[in-house]
Amino acid sequence: MGGREQVAKQDDQAVPLPSGSTTTAVSNDAAIAAVDVFCGIGGLSYGLAAAGIGVVAGIDVDGSCRFPFEANVAGAQFVERDIRDVTAEELSELWPEGSLRLLAGCAPCQPFSSYRKGVSPSSDDRWVLLRELGRLVEETQPEFVTTENVPRIHDKTVFGDFVKMLDRLGYSVDSDICRCTDYGLAQSRRRLVLVASKLGSAAVPEGDWRDRPAKTVKQAIGNLPPIGAGDTHEADPVHRSRGLSPLNRKRMAASKPGGTWHDWPTELRAPCHQRSSGAAFKNVYARMSWDRPSPTITTYFHNFGAGRFGHPEQHRTISLREAAILQGFPVDYRFAPQGEAAPLTTLGRHIGNAVPPPLGEAIGLSYMESLRAAS
Repeated sequence: MGGREQVAKQDDQAVPLPSGSTTTAVSNDAAIAAVDVFCGIGGLSYGLAAAGIGVVAGIDVDGSCRFPFEANVAGAQFVERDIRDVTAEELSELWPEGSLRLLAGCAPCQPFSSYRKGVSPSSDDRWVLLRELGRLVEETQPEFVTTENVPRIHDKTVFGDFVKMLDRLGYSVDSDICRCTDYGLAQSRRRLVLVASKLGSAAVPEGDWRDRPAKTVKQAIGNLPPIGAGDTHEADPVHRSRGLSPLNRKRMAASKPGGTWHDWPTELRAPCHQRSSGAAFKNVYARMSWDRPSPTITTYFHNFGAGRFGHPEQHRTISLREAAILQGFPVDYRFAPQGEAAPLTTLGRHIGNAVPPPLGEAIGLSYMESLRAAS
């Protein structure tokens, strides 16, 4: 499978730095044509296209996603729109006449993230965006629907209502909580995946790595060239890490792979570490381990204090490129025009929010295989 093979090649040889354009081509005669709402920088679309699905368009309110989406998903157009303003007629015009239509929509997960403990999803207006996806499904009734989100949404009313709506419209629906290590990622990310079909049964795909040892951080990024904190590699503007304060440089140097801030001398510990309320938070200001998958890549992976995002060996947080590879993007995925600096905070947010391409590819292949089985 295209996308997964590209990632797997990194295990056995030195990882090259980007030297030109790479895209997942859209087949003009693909049996299934997809529109990806909340498309972001194209993680899901790239995976679907690698599976042979013709991704015709991506819709997102954030215009900074345009370049990476269009540069890597060849032939697909980026539509900068708020989903709340998209009509059924506009959406229908994006699908080629006579195609089997797939509507993919992975709404922002922050309202339901486990990192927002004590915050009600109802206080965040993004939680209604899944209802907007449901509106478009109900008004256009495409042959296939898929969505992905954090596991916590499974028990929320908004997700239950979405499933009930699909049932009422005659879709076969399946959902499951998937471990991304089962799909070849060196990342212990868990996601809720839903697939729905009007053409036979739908089933969330099992990953090809389900019965294999999980890929490790070293297998994924161990061959990238070293850089320092705050540095950018001259051959790849995306292989860039955030700078560290003098105090955090000392903390990083005192951190052990897989360890915690308990490994530091007392004088390096933050005031919050001294309080009972902060003593339990051991997965912040920490390094990854070479021989394990990474933790979930969040939108703050470039911040040493936000999680276990320290490089296992080098005295810095992981770079934008390393985080992208841990998310399953190929090493030559283009995030910014050639010669332009990669914006650290913006691109960090996009990478952390992305659907891992290998997961998207597995979803796409499940639809393609269901078509073959039905023929």
